[in-house]
Amino acid sequence: MTAAPLSWTDAPLLGFDTETTGTNVASDRIVTVALVHSVGPGRESETVATWLIDPEMDIPEPAQRVHGISTEHARAHGMTATEALEEVVTMIAEALGKDVPLVAFNGGFDLAILENELTRLGLPTLAQRLGHDIAPVIDPLVVDRGVDRYRKGKRTLTDLLAHFDIQQDGRLHTADVDVSATLDVLRAIVAKHPQIAASSLADLHREQVGWHRTWAENFNEFLKKKGKTPDVNTSWPL
Repeated sequence: MTAAPLSWTDAPLLGFDTETTGTNVASDRIVTVALVHSVGPGRESETVATWLIDPEMDIPEPAQRVHGISTEHARAHGMTATEALEEVVTMIAEALGKDVPLVAFNGGFDLAILENELTRLGLPTLAQRLGHDIAPVIDPLVVDRGVDRYRKGKRTLTDLLAHFDIQQDGRLHTADVDVSATLDVLRAIVAKHPQIAASSLADLHREQVGWHRTWAENFNEFLKKKGKTPDVNTSWPL
C-alpha cells in the first residue's frame, strides 16, 4: 500500500517579519528582522533568528510606540544594515531555493521594504538571487481573505488571533513574536479549511495572487466611492 504524499503543511516553513521606522516601503528602513524556522506544529519545533539594525536615521515616535525600539538603542546595539540584511536575505534565498515557503503576515510590505533596502545598499535583491519571482510565499492575511471572503470585521494579526481563539503569550509587534503568531494563524486556517493543505505550494501561491487582486480591486473601488485615492497595489506579493 503506497503512503499518501505529504502536504506542504508537514514540511518546514520559514516565518518572516520586520519592524521598521514607518510604513513607506520606499523611504523607511528596517529596524528588526525575525526569521522563524518551523519543522512541526508547535512552538517547540521553532528555531528563531533575530537581528537588530541601526537604520541610520531617527526612529519616529509613532514607530517607537509600536515596536518599543528607540533611536538610541538601535544606534548603540544594532548591526549595520548591510551586514544584517545580507545575512537575512541569504537565509531566505536558501530556504526558497529548497522550496521551503516563506510565511509572512501582510508579507507584501515586508518583502517590498526588504527589496528596497537591498537596492539602496547596493546588494543583490532577493528576486535577483533567486533568478525568478519571489516564491513560494504564504500570507495568512491573503489566504484568510480568500477562503473566508465575506466575514465582517478587521483582519489584523491581533484580530485573527482572536477569531481563531489563539492565546498569545508574548508582546505583538516584536518581530519574533509576530512570526510565531503568524504561523499559529496559518495552522488554524489550514485546520478550518483543509483544501489549503491539499493545494500544492505552486497552486497556493497562484491562488493568493488572484485572491489579493480581487480584494485589492474591490478595496480600491471602495476608496473611490469614499472620494479617496485608490492606491492599493493589486499585485502580490510584490
